[in-house]
Amino acid sequence: MAHGSTHFDVLAPRSKLYKGPFGRLCPNLPAWNHGKSDDALDACLKGIAENLMVERPGLTPKKIAADKNLVRELEAEFDSNIPAGYTYFGQFVDHDITFDPASSLMRQNDPNGLVNFRTPRLDLDNVYGAGPDDQPYLYNKEDKALMAVDLIGDNAHHPDLPRYCGTALIGDMRNDENSMVSQLQLAFLLAHNALVERAREQFNGIETKDAFEMARRTLRWLYQHIVWNDFMPRITINEVRDSALFLEPTKDGRQIWKLGLKDIYNWKHHPFMPVEFSVAAYRFGHSMVRNSYQTNAAVRGFEKFAPIFQMGKAKDTDDLRGFRTMQTKNMIQWDWFLDMGNGHPTFPQMARKIDTKLANALAALPDENDPLNILAFRNLKRSVTFDLPSGTDVARKWCINNKFTLDENEPDALWYYILREAQSVGGNGLGRVGSLIVCATFAGLLKGDPCSWINMDPCWNPSKEPLLRDGEDNQDDPNWALSSIIRIAGIDPAGIGTIEPIKMPGCD
Repeated sequence: MAHGSTHFDVLAPRSKLYKGPFGRLCPNLPAWNHGKSDDALDACLKGIAENLMVERPGLTPKKIAADKNLVRELEAEFDSNIPAGYTYFGQFVDHDITFDPASSLMRQNDPNGLVNFRTPRLDLDNVYGAGPDDQPYLYNKEDKALMAVDLIGDNAHHPDLPRYCGTALIGDMRNDENSMVSQLQLAFLLAHNALVERAREQFNGIETKDAFEMARRTLRWLYQHIVWNDFMPRITINEVRDSALFLEPTKDGRQIWKLGLKDIYNWKHHPFMPVEFSVAAYRFGHSMVRNSYQTNAAVRGFEKFAPIFQMGKAKDTDDLRGFRTMQTKNMIQWDWFLDMGNGHPTFPQMARKIDTKLANALAALPDENDPLNILAFRNLKRSVTFDLPSGTDVARKWCINNKFTLDENEPDALWYYILREAQSVGGNGLGRVGSLIVCATFAGLLKGDPCSWINMDPCWNPSKEPLLRDGEDNQDDPNWALSSIIRIAGIDPAGIGTIEPIKMPGCD
């Protein structure tokens, strides 16, 4: 019996007739044969993670962050052409389409307990939660008239998430995992509130509930547009994306969005979450994580780098871990992370290439209770535990003739293969196998959501949306990009404001 097969078959059986929260794109392919006994497997995968999948084996994140020359050396060798903010937008999106309360970059998951508590949709339920009626603590209680309108965190002078005794009050706790995704979550909160105010200004006398719904729909559709038209072109092959979802005229004069990769990802009633996507392909973002970041020039300082993680307790450690009140030096100056018009040649910082090398900070996650706290090891182990097929078998199934060959010491685990494939084409995006899985899945999620703009208003364009300001909100990219969320939120991309954490009653 394959290692771990009894854990996950219940959740993602191989039968094509199975319809549930998780499923498989390649149910007929056998699990990757790693050729190791259960006793030897951990040692083998640990060796691969430590010896093949680290940028600079043996160096601590703190040492790298303190050496500007070494930081620049690593940038020259591993940086991509993708701004660093998209690494954490990818994490934000992941937290929107899957919800496993035990999931974390810093924790290992038991596949026996893995449940997707959400229907896979790009609907921002990591921001809105279950809504003001079911989760009123996510909404403003200071003025009952605003209770169903303004998400807490509605003041741009409060550049931290709303917190109760240090714990963020947000729709998904994982969005407080590090400074970047935390501040991105805040930007979405502020963007929602700005859209509510625009609805009030444009539609005098509009009901509170109607203003809320108008703002939520606008933000959701803009977010979906950004995922498909800004994020996806940066990480996938354009021709694959164009074939995955396209607008097609009909003989009766209409236009409808059609799926072009239904042979890869298809469902009967509702989209499921493919394990080849969630456990392998979409984990390409781990390779994009930098060891350290410049956060802001005003407080931390120019060319002062903070590691994303380092060993030690969070409250005593100068890194970018979250789950604590935002420190001023860790607040995000967004032109360091997105292209927002700063003319300095070092702006923005770039994400790492999508390749088989992970930042040193991910080779020793701050989990002192687990000696195998190596992210690459955990990802490889999950590929085995979930009985994923080999990358070579998937490529063969889809008639993809990649030009690289794995060395005998490289694993054929699907996650590793996708990183290796991306590396073989330069690392500035996914290769063919990775692009097919990611594009097919996102296209399916958009088409399968009855409330997406794809289905509700197929010819919708952000530039024609009443609550959006064409030429202002999209000044960084006329096609609308992630930077539009920062602009709508009213955040100065070159500044950080002053920190005034929102405190809830009952905390000292």
